Amino acid sequence: MFAIFLISHGCHFILKRYGIHILVSQIIAGVIVGTTGLGQQSDYTRIFLTVDSKQILGTLAGLGYQLFGFINGIKMDLALVRKTGKMAIYSGILSMVVPVVLGGLTGRIVIKYWNLDRLDRLSLILVMLVQSMTPFPVICSFIGDLKLTNSELGRLGLSSVLTSEMLTQVLALVAFFIGIAYKQRAKAAIESVVISVAFLLVVLYVVRPAMFWVIKQTPKGRPVKDLYTDIIIFGALASGALFNYIGLNVFLGSLVFGLAVPAGPPLASAVVEKIECIVTGVLVPLFMAMCTMGADLLKIDFDDYMLKSTAIVVFVVILAKFGAYLVPLLYFKLPKQDALALAFLISTKGIVELGSFTYMRELGILTEGMFAFLVITVLLSATISSCVVNWVYDPSRKYAGYQKRNIMHSKELRILTCIYRPDNTTIIINFIKSLCPTIQSPFSVSVLHLIKISGRASPMFISHQMQKKTVSLHSISGNVILSFKQFQQNYRDAFSVNVYTAISPPKFMHEDICTLALDELACFLVLPFHKKWLVDGSIESEDSTLRTLNCCVLERAPCSVGILIDRRNQVKSIFLESSREPSLLVVVIFFGGNDDQEALVLAKRMSQNRNINITIARFIPSTDELEINRDHSMLDSQALNYIMHDCTEHETVDYIEERVSDGLETSKTIRSMLDKYDLFIVGRRKDIQTPQTAGLDDMNEYPELGVIGSLLASMDTTEKYSVLVVKQQVAL
Repeated sequence: MFAIFLISHGCHFILKRYGIHILVSQIIAGVIVGTTGLGQQSDYTRIFLTVDSKQILGTLAGLGYQLFGFINGIKMDLALVRKTGKMAIYSGILSMVVPVVLGGLTGRIVIKYWNLDRLDRLSLILVMLVQSMTPFPVICSFIGDLKLTNSELGRLGLSSVLTSEMLTQVLALVAFFIGIAYKQRAKAAIESVVISVAFLLVVLYVVRPAMFWVIKQTPKGRPVKDLYTDIIIFGALASGALFNYIGLNVFLGSLVFGLAVPAGPPLASAVVEKIECIVTGVLVPLFMAMCTMGADLLKIDFDDYMLKSTAIVVFVVILAKFGAYLVPLLYFKLPKQDALALAFLISTKGIVELGSFTYMRELGILTEGMFAFLVITVLLSATISSCVVNWVYDPSRKYAGYQKRNIMHSKELRILTCIYRPDNTTIIINFIKSLCPTIQSPFSVSVLHLIKISGRASPMFISHQMQKKTVSLHSISGNVILSFKQFQQNYRDAFSVNVYTAISPPKFMHEDICTLALDELACFLVLPFHKKWLVDGSIESEDSTLRTLNCCVLERAPCSVGILIDRRNQVKSIFLESSREPSLLVVVIFFGGNDDQEALVLAKRMSQNRNINITIARFIPSTDELEINRDHSMLDSQALNYIMHDCTEHETVDYIEERVSDGLETSKTIRSMLDKYDLFIVGRRKDIQTPQTAGLDDMNEYPELGVIGSLLASMDTTEKYSVLVVKQQVAL
């Protein structure tokens, strides 16, 4: 064990600089301490490679493989499949079907050419099936190691892998049943099928409901009892033992049992945290080394017709898998670099394939030469994929959007809003209220209460919908939860609210926000401004940490973003529902561009509320020759015409034009509006130069808001108003 860890970590210390996955170092360690390396010395073999030593290490390695499958079963959120787009579905299915078809045809040609016997045919078919698989645990491990789990690219990869994983498990079962039928006759295979089906029914109708019962018994914010987690871990081990008894791989039993655990906190996270460290840090490296210790690379002989056949089939399957996954990504216009990175990632081989090859070797299906060759293919696959992905993928685009998630192109309005301080709650609720939730036009709201981590506590992410037991009103997010629940009760079926709490260091809070935005498929993200004003217009408080957080989210968010600024107005705190006159006066400052068009669509949603008056104020150059981009001007006019046409029946929508020659006139015009409106909606319009804003860049105190947003936020005035700065999602 000491030798394995010393060599694997020593190799990884060198290879990690080139972005190579630790799995490669573990395989190398197994080869060095095994038959091919030090095993060539008789004294070493006599002392270290004894039967007792192999049995002890083999038991620990098998336990690690079993628990690794269990952990990855927990991490597999099958609900993600329902949220998967066409690109992920097509690429996932094709990457599974095409290699099987082409590999099968190639295998048939090879079998006829060399006239292979029954056992050789079985070996070739099983190798082809295993190479065609796309195991979720392998890809999930690589994506996590590359820190892509919470990225749009990682989500796309995991979604497509989950799709193909369904087919993978079918192929795995078929492969194992074929092996059982060959070794123990057809009757044993039928018995295995019956027991497997019965096990699945028990997991589905007994075990999973029991998991939800455990969640209901756990109060919000409290950890799950150790008794429950221990029973679940024991159940995973028992499942693996059952599958081993009927002749199937222990990995499958633990994986299926892990799927019964509801994803996310509190239960899944508690179980994973309890065993993941020892499994991934100790037991899995032992398993990888034990698998490769038995590989004698000196027995690889390409004069052997079976080895030639295996090499041809493996080469065809790998190429087919790579191409079948790449083509749909390019068809859906995914950036070439990202498509290439994902194709290499999905083509990677790892622990599941290595475990399958070891199992086939133990059954006598693979020869020593074939097994050694397949170990080399796993090693090369993991090395090449790691290097290529690190070379072509740009981590700064972690949350890059491949789908249009903005208000303009979304059929359903899904909002994520953040709460930094308790006083943010009122303005957020009143803003949501202004969006006119109705039964005919409902929408969903996710609320994320962000709390700075203190002391030695570990980061936490709590979903307040999973646990049903009542929580003390003194809970850290109790007031936020109660405020939004009461607001939801007032509107019943008009919209739904989900509340979450994230306790983490400020420098990582943007990860929580962007990850939740991806999970909830949000099209609009609302962030409170970092400043707070007193009644007389002076600044009460200013938090530079929150400003940095907002900037990070603006640059990375996978959807449209709005920064809500409250100048002691709180989006007109008193909302007079029964008033005959409009009680909230909103103005959209329109210059043109994508951000301003997004602001228009948001205002159109507000116009459905009879208690809100919308004014669209378009600022145009005072001279026609200053029009700088006629194409954009046409798009802006089309957007305005579309909005005004839909709003003609609303008497509360007005349109005005303001002709200005430069930024100074624009500033004066906007200042004259401060006492007329309650809410200003403006586009961010970063780095867009127009005659109407010329000269304002020099006074841009808050660049993250754009010139107009910064102008409204920094004005020295006692007027009470609110500002919403809108940035439309930049889709790739």
